[in-house]
Amino acid sequence: MRELTYAEALREGLRQAMTADPSVFLLGEDIGVYGGAFGVTAGLVQEFGEQRVIDTPISEAGIAGACVGAALTGMRPVGEIQFMDFVTLSMEQLVLQAAKVRFMFGGKASVPMVLRMPGGSGTGAAAQHSESLENWFVHVPGLKVVMPSTPYDAKGLLLAAIDDNNPVIFVEHKLLYKTKGEVPEDMYRVPLSQTNIVRAGQHVTVVATSIMVNRALEAAAELAKEGIELEIVDPRTLKPLDDAPIIESVKKTGRALVVHEAVEMGGFGGEIVARIASSEAFDYLEAPIRRLAGLDIPIPYNRELERATVPQAADIIREARKLARGEY
Repeated sequence: MRELTYAEALREGLRQAMTADPSVFLLGEDIGVYGGAFGVTAGLVQEFGEQRVIDTPISEAGIAGACVGAALTGMRPVGEIQFMDFVTLSMEQLVLQAAKVRFMFGGKASVPMVLRMPGGSGTGAAAQHSESLENWFVHVPGLKVVMPSTPYDAKGLLLAAIDDNNPVIFVEHKLLYKTKGEVPEDMYRVPLSQTNIVRAGQHVTVVATSIMVNRALEAAAELAKEGIELEIVDPRTLKPLDDAPIIESVKKTGRALVVHEAVEMGGFGGEIVARIASSEAFDYLEAPIRRLAGLDIPIPYNRELERATVPQAADIIREARKLARGEY
């Protein structure tokens, strides 16, 4: 099967959705001729024109508000926030409008919109362009939150998100854009709320999101040389969460390590830990549930400090090895 980069897979998904449905259109800062900050929308304005690939002013509140308004009239907008950090400026539109309208109108109105945003560190972009804020949205009833880790999932989840009649926050890690993987040419969907067992193993369950799935796979390859087999679980959709595969995996391995880039306090890992601890998997645990997450500091500009701020493959190897050896 052919391979595409993560960015190319997203672009193909957008192109296919726009070709199939004239109500789908794009808007965001510099997404037209420039092709977006990370090149995801490159060439689409030439294919579909400026009325369907709309360059907006630098106004995240305006982008989100326009998406909400267009969705309420029957369109299916896909907005782009240039950096996830600046979604902070659109919170009122997302939290008080997009998430609430369907419920406030008794289901007579819906907001079928997707808001794409690159998050995460690793590019040397420092404190104001490197945050991982996905759990802010997980806490809001009415929003769905998606974090694909592979090109295959990026395309399939994006198409499913565009089809969905609810507002979807679509989080793309910046370091994933150039990663490659097999992607079918057809217009397939990966269902929202379907957790994926990325790698089978028997000794430790590693629940990882986004870029941490890749780092967990690196760790698994190294630990396999020592006879330690990690089972890697990728939720893909953070909300609504399909926790059954996570619970079954922990029942099998008896050990759990949860890894994400966002800071530990208030992070998504806490929800995973709570789901495991309050399920039948608790009785199967042979060690405390462990978490690996970002440090409680803004992302530094210095590249070595930046790496030290968030989990790396070596950190996963260390924690998983201790769990497997019964050192906790």
